[in-house]
Amino acid sequence: MTNSSNNTKQRKIRTGMVISNKMDKTVVVEVSRTVIHPVYKKFVRRRKRFMAHDEENRCRIGDEVMIVETRPLSRHKNWRVRKIVREAALPGGSS
Repeated sequence: MTNSSNNTKQRKIRTGMVISNKMDKTVVVEVSRTVIHPVYKKFVRRRKRFMAHDEENRCRIGDEVMIVETRPLSRHKNWRVRKIVREAALPGGSS
């Protein structure tokens, strides 16, 4: 008999920037990656937006967050915020 921990699948983890926090307990995170174009061999930036669950409404626009895949929480929400990697700078300056 095998352990149940060996049968569990690793959850996907992405890091991206919060671009919207207007919803209650939900943020929109934009994840960017660079890929090489198959024909022209040039680096191209690809972006994708994910809706992620933010239980305590801590994320602000401009924060860099780590999101992890989870069970479906709503129609478009399959991710949740694991942690805030870097907080956005205050708009008024450093104070």
